[in-house]
Amino acid sequence: MTEGQPLLSIIIPAFNEEKRLPSSLEKIQTFVEAQPYLTEVIVVDNGSTDRTAEVVHVWEQTLPTLRLIQERRRGKGLAVRTGMLAAKGAYRFFADADLSMPIEEVSKFLPPQLEPFDIAIGSREVPGAKRYDEPGYRHLVGRLFNALVRFLALPGLQDTQCGFKCFRAEVAEAIFPLQTLEGMSFDAEVLLIARKHGYKIREVPINWYFNPDSRVRLVKDSLRMALDLLVMRRNARLGLYDPR
Repeated sequence: MTEGQPLLSIIIPAFNEEKRLPSSLEKIQTFVEAQPYLTEVIVVDNGSTDRTAEVVHVWEQTLPTLRLIQERRRGKGLAVRTGMLAAKGAYRFFADADLSMPIEEVSKFLPPQLEPFDIAIGSREVPGAKRYDEPGYRHLVGRLFNALVRFLALPGLQDTQCGFKCFRAEVAEAIFPLQTLEGMSFDAEVLLIARKHGYKIREVPINWYFNPDSRVRLVKDSLRMALDLLVMRRNARLGLYDPR
């Protein structure tokens, strides 16, 4: 780390999140102010049509390390990539705007827990993880999709789609420029790229609380992501993910 560099960057992709952001930013501010290290917070406004940007500007007055990035093109993967490559932290953590994983659990993703891994991903499936209030049918569909991910792309990983992941800065800067998928499937793609580069990935058991206002469209998004897995396999065969 260089002098003045944040230890941690928290990146939040946000599309029409004016209602959920105030509560989440309040929790993040409480967490940030309690830490002995410097943390920057980045909200990437992903083409919102509501007051998301205004909400962030209000919170910039009380959270000095908060900044807003405007990404006009929509797509969660695009928003995360934009934030990851703009971040300055030695460790770069992206989180869903609803904080379905309590922000205090970020500490599980940082040294010494991260050692000797390069990427730590929140997992709702490994031993020690707990899910709260999730309907059984959604859990079942998620498990089926993750089984497909293991079969087609990422054997051994139990939960690639949880929206909480941490990357060493040099790892983020190596793999996110190679990302091609801009939607919900980007998680699996960046992990596949990381594997191609030889980076070590650790699944971190988390407490995860289902939000009934989830933006995930269960059937439509699952089908779209299944097709994206085939795109990823093609890209890998073509060498698009190889180190450069």
